Amino acid sequence: MSATVQQISLATPFSDQKPGTSGLRKSSRQFEIPHYLESFIEASLRVLPGVAGGTLVVGGDGRYGNRRAIGVIARMAAAHGVARLITTTDGILSTPAASNLIRQHGAIGGVILSASHNPGGPDGDFGVKINGANGGPAPESITDAIHAVTRSLDGYRILDGVADLNLEQPGSQRLGELAVEVIDGVDAYVALMQKLFDFDAIGDLLRGDFPMAFDAMHAVTGPYARRILEDLLGAPAGSVRNGTPLEDFGGGHPDPNLTYAHDLAELLLGSDTYRFGAACDGDGDRNMILGTRCFVNPSDSLAVLTANASLVPGYAEGLAGVARSMPTSAAVDVVAKELGIPCFETPTGWKFFGNLLDAGRITLCGEESFGTGSNHIREKDGLWAVLFWLNILARRREPVSRIMAEHWSRFGRHYYSRHDYEAIPTEAAHGLYDRMKAMQPALVGQAFAGRMIATADDFAYTDPVEGSLTAGQGLRLLLDDGSRAVLRLSGTGTQGATLRVYLESYVPPGGDLSQDPQAALAELIGAIDALAEIRQRTGMDRPTVIT
Repeated sequence: MSATVQQISLATPFSDQKPGTSGLRKSSRQFEIPHYLESFIEASLRVLPGVAGGTLVVGGDGRYGNRRAIGVIARMAAAHGVARLITTTDGILSTPAASNLIRQHGAIGGVILSASHNPGGPDGDFGVKINGANGGPAPESITDAIHAVTRSLDGYRILDGVADLNLEQPGSQRLGELAVEVIDGVDAYVALMQKLFDFDAIGDLLRGDFPMAFDAMHAVTGPYARRILEDLLGAPAGSVRNGTPLEDFGGGHPDPNLTYAHDLAELLLGSDTYRFGAACDGDGDRNMILGTRCFVNPSDSLAVLTANASLVPGYAEGLAGVARSMPTSAAVDVVAKELGIPCFETPTGWKFFGNLLDAGRITLCGEESFGTGSNHIREKDGLWAVLFWLNILARRREPVSRIMAEHWSRFGRHYYSRHDYEAIPTEAAHGLYDRMKAMQPALVGQAFAGRMIATADDFAYTDPVEGSLTAGQGLRLLLDDGSRAVLRLSGTGTQGATLRVYLESYVPPGGDLSQDPQAALAELIGAIDALAEIRQRTGMDRPTVIT
């Protein structure tokens, strides 16, 4: 066996495909182009600090291409002098579990193979994300440097003449000088959860008259959920649905929302059979929470976790602070104010939370796109959020709907919704967005949905830890009664562009807290559609997804 340099064409570099904090996310077919995956890994190994002699964590969500990619990364890591590579049985490793392993083993970072909530399979999507030594997404300085290398790359180093890795069971292997450890990917994560949550109390709840349903969506959290919910906590067999990870997620779309997790939603919202329901996404970092005939929107979920953190052992001593992404509703702001703790509003992207977590400025954080987390790792964590809710339910012994009603009666209700318009032709999406951006200065003081526009801006954030400025994060219309409408273009899809429209209206305690959110927001919905010419410019009569 020997390390060789494979020459590649200058046509290979990713000059128009700069990776973000979500990594490089493209179609599975794209990643099967010769040298494509290898080129990105080569650039990453050249840039990531401490590669020679370091420890690297590698794994993914089990989608099509996962095993092949692990083999390629291992052979390239060996050629670059990595001393130790940690991967998992069958290559199955959730994003939060990867973050934990990086931190636990003092790794230089990790390579997480996932396209998150995007569909999988040969005709689906694949992705590669680089995480840093703190366990969180690589900072922009790293992703910028990776991109710069890919633009001039003409070859990559890889170890030849070695057998494929055996990922069937735990054990040690060698690829040249590289020590490869295949471990059970679930064990360390379970141990961490047991330190944070009251497993005895949750077990008492689940073994009683408390039927629940967890939908793993044939994605990565199936093995984790079965081990924790059924084997350790005693939930009846079958409580974890779609628990076997499949390369194409069973033909489904592993995005835990009311559209793509509709079977679970029907179970909880359409009958009184189940007390609690939850789902996680492809790589296990997102969550959806449901009670009997009750959907908990992610913004409210973060607020409820913050308000009830003292009930959970890992957070009983109090919170240093909380943070939310700008598009997330201000529900947690109200709770933080009453608790007397700081609340930070950041751009979308977990790296901004990571800076605050590393500095000890916050304990909990979350975003409206079904992501919630804490200082236990440096990623959002879907199953952690589910256990947090179960711990609260085990202590309060009240239905989810009652917990929500009591929360709103105490703090008021932020009626909130996100409308996603997916796969819009890129030119049309940018035309709509650029027009709105150009209009903003003239919008201040104008009437909008029966209110007045107090502020119209493109959100910018100065990081309180490192002092860096992040601009251009979303077009905001802030109204004089605290309501708002926000527009953003998303880059998480692989076909066209996605326009996300966020709508929020606050009703204080004593107001009408029992409306349907879409009805409560109807005037705002109509006003932003007319102002931004959404239907006219996208050709879509309604959003693809409403949450």
